[in-house]
Amino acid sequence: MEHVIALDVGGTGMKAALVGADGTLLHRARRATARERGPDAVAAGILDFAADLLAHGTEHLGGPASAAGLAVPGLVDEARGVAVYSANLGWRDLPLRALLAERLGGIPVALGHDVRAGGLAEGRVGAGRGADRFLFVALGTGIAGAIGVDGRVEAGAHGSAGEIGHIVVRPGGVPCPCGQRGCLERYASAAAVGGAWAAACGEEGADAAHCAGAVASGDARARKVWQEAVEALADGLVTALTLLDPRTLIIGGGLAEAGETLFTPLREAVRRRITFQKPPSLVPAALGDTAGCLGAGLLARDLLTTTDPSEVTA
Repeated sequence: MEHVIALDVGGTGMKAALVGADGTLLHRARRATARERGPDAVAAGILDFAADLLAHGTEHLGGPASAAGLAVPGLVDEARGVAVYSANLGWRDLPLRALLAERLGGIPVALGHDVRAGGLAEGRVGAGRGADRFLFVALGTGIAGAIGVDGRVEAGAHGSAGEIGHIVVRPGGVPCPCGQRGCLERYASAAAVGGAWAAACGEEGADAAHCAGAVASGDARARKVWQEAVEALADGLVTALTLLDPRTLIIGGGLAEAGETLFTPLREAVRRRITFQKPPSLVPAALGDTAGCLGAGLLARDLLTTTDPSEVTA
């Protein structure tokens, strides 16, 4: 059965699948990333995992995979197939595409950015299906985005397109590890909301999910924390909408799991801010934590339909 390997690498775990020609997930697997062992061990673990997936397909699906797609965090140069930098995983200028292709016997390999790969999946087969232009925003530990145009995701000239978490929404505000002050992700990420709520309620370990629950139950302190995050998020999103004019705005990540506790006030906050801009359809992501893996599979599938590997980006 014709299939491709899809592998999504995160800071703590790796999700993988063998994906059929029609998009069916024929086999799924997970492993720990084991970043505590260092970047060389992480890279070796990725290669071993992929080799095991190749062997599984050969044994159980009648032949080896036709191609492989790998999505990783950090800065990624898709055109050269290099994982440029990852603070969480510790690597620099790692030629992952070449290493993986060699380990898999020379089959075509695509390397992409994890959030952009997730955005690619949401745009093609998830919440943005049918939209010619979309913006996918993931609200997790940080905030990152993916700019979708006509079925592909824009990587940018230097592989950093979509980093809307570093739009400055509160000039002179909270310092950000990127070197700026007042970045969006310091106010509206799941980590930021969790930290603000823990400080407000005095409970160490309280997180964004606890805050959302307290908002739903009517806690005034939680509502204040939540609304401040929503207002900051709306400021950042309207800046992005003004620049990009997407038809669909897809919100995913941990904070989006709050459902209408997030989406109702966020739609209203965006509505209040727009003037001449055409409001996009603002919808929750549909694919959950499978988006990155599905996106990696799409990158692999694209390799089989294009003769120019540089056109396959996420």
